[in-house]
Amino acid sequence: MQGHKIIDDFLPARDLINLQTIVYSREFDWYYIKDINDLEPKDSLGIYFVHMAFQSGRASRYMHTFSSILARLEIRSLIRIKVNLYPRTSTIEVHAPHVDEGFSHTGAIFYLNTNNGKTILEDNTEIDSVANRILLFDASQKHSSTSTTDSKARFNVNINYE
Repeated sequence: MQGHKIIDDFLPARDLINLQTIVYSREFDWYYIKDINDLEPKDSLGIYFVHMAFQSGRASRYMHTFSSILARLEIRSLIRIKVNLYPRTSTIEVHAPHVDEGFSHTGAIFYLNTNNGKTILEDNTEIDSVANRILLFDASQKHSSTSTTDSKARFNVNINYE
């Protein structure tokens, strides 16, 4: 994939609300991750929570939750679906640039809530976190996430596929 593409109002409103209701529920499984990625400085305070919905052919009990997103993407081979929860911080923290996989493939970041967090691409393009927006890009290119300061947390769904 060359460049990137942003699509606003990606899901019908009812599908977005259903997805948010499940992800924001007390029953949704979250796992604490002590480092945003392996490239973070050792003194980094960055933490986040992850729900791995699909990886290495194994699906979580919430895999069906993402069918409305998957149905709108042209997927030949699904690599991973990961839901991220970045807790609010007092200042915006830019996380270390990273690649999702070492080979060219499509990354889709679906933003579940609107906040002042961003995704920053290798060319320094900043994509705002806007609920119901999806970013499509080559996730083998370096990119960064940030925290948020104006919401309790920043939520997104990261899908990697070919």
